[in-house]
Amino acid sequence: MSYRYTIHNITYQFDDLKTLLAKATPFRSGDALAGVAANSYEERIAAQMCLADVPLKTFLNEAVIPYEKDEVTRLIIDTHNANAFEPVNSFTVGELRDWLLSDEADEVSLQKLASGLTPEMVAAVCKIMRNQDLIIVAQKCEVVSRFRNTIGLKGRFSTRLQPNHPTDDTKGIAASIVDGLLYGSGDAVIGINPATDDPSTVSTLLYMLDGLLQKFSIPTQSCVLCHVTTTLDLINKNVPVDLVFQSIGGTEKTNKSFGINLSILNEACDAGLSLQRGTVGNNVMYFETGQGSSLSANGHEGVDQQTCEARAYAVARHFKPHLINSVVGFIGPEYLFDGKQIIRAALEDHFCGKLLGLPMGMDVCYTNHAEADQDDMDNLLVLLGVAGCNYIMGVPGADDIMLNYQSTSFHDVLFVRKTLGLRPAPEFEQWLMKQGISDEEGNLLPVNQSHLLLQQQW
Repeated sequence: MSYRYTIHNITYQFDDLKTLLAKATPFRSGDALAGVAANSYEERIAAQMCLADVPLKTFLNEAVIPYEKDEVTRLIIDTHNANAFEPVNSFTVGELRDWLLSDEADEVSLQKLASGLTPEMVAAVCKIMRNQDLIIVAQKCEVVSRFRNTIGLKGRFSTRLQPNHPTDDTKGIAASIVDGLLYGSGDAVIGINPATDDPSTVSTLLYMLDGLLQKFSIPTQSCVLCHVTTTLDLINKNVPVDLVFQSIGGTEKTNKSFGINLSILNEACDAGLSLQRGTVGNNVMYFETGQGSSLSANGHEGVDQQTCEARAYAVARHFKPHLINSVVGFIGPEYLFDGKQIIRAALEDHFCGKLLGLPMGMDVCYTNHAEADQDDMDNLLVLLGVAGCNYIMGVPGADDIMLNYQSTSFHDVLFVRKTLGLRPAPEFEQWLMKQGISDEEGNLLPVNQSHLLLQQQW
């Protein structure tokens, strides 16, 4: 089906829904690189106006990647909840936007709607919304997940403590972990990106993390972000695995490039659940995504990168994860050129994830060859805090010395909590107070040199 819209006596034609979605996307370098971006600002506006008039039902009948060709498409269609969709089934994309911004769309109604929306519907409405629209709607969405603590409650703001080391040195990693804990970071997860996927190295790190959590009774979860097949092998050897990690994409071809498919993820999720290591819940999966991943893998199938990203959230949603975050500026300026594009993409990702019912976090980050700096990240950090983001990263000095990119620091987490009146996860907050790390108001207390975290080895 083709789509048309006329501006100033010029009729713009879009051959199919995939093309219309791409042309309506706010400009970013990745879509231009892929050759799917609008050719002019006027064409983009025409596409957005045209998209606003598309009935939501269209997305159930016209797939951007054919059902027969792509298992992600099949997952989206086969798991669509028609009953949840019923309240908005007569809406156009524009009418959905208006309703989302109304008082009628409250926390409860958005939770009920989530399984009735497809990623393409959410991507479409995102494309016709301003940044402030994305923020206020996401703020209304509370998505809670549980493993050893509770993430995503209103008024809470969590962090992944990210103690990466370029040689996986356990002493260096341990120093970063202690540093982060003493700054109140780590309630989302203590998560290490290993420099190697070697099973013995990953196993060593997992045992170290498990020993730490047990020794100090820390109510959080650990994760070593190796390939899911490595994690599966370690689970079979009874290595202590909390969260099962994998990077995912929004097309079958992208996931194949990652060495995964839905069957492998199902197996991994079942294996993680079988360990029964959670104490307050059983959300065992951790996913990372990022706009541009399908393009960099040559797996985008002609779909724009924001819609591909939203489709990745359908994969994540199926497995009820404890954590999911977009690593928004990590892939580089070929996909998101500057601070403005990174900020817009992060707000899009957070909005889409929350609206689809995901416990969405964000790695507020950029690479050193992008036209962005820490001031851009400070701006984005505040916007995400206002939007109700579940968690961000806590990296020593905001500089990841293993992955070679710039993220957010333990101090940045404190800044957001203090400025916006937000608190850590409740179980973790109680632990911080019990340890004498923070007081009842959330203020950090002076570090006592006799503190067990500084004194003992694990």
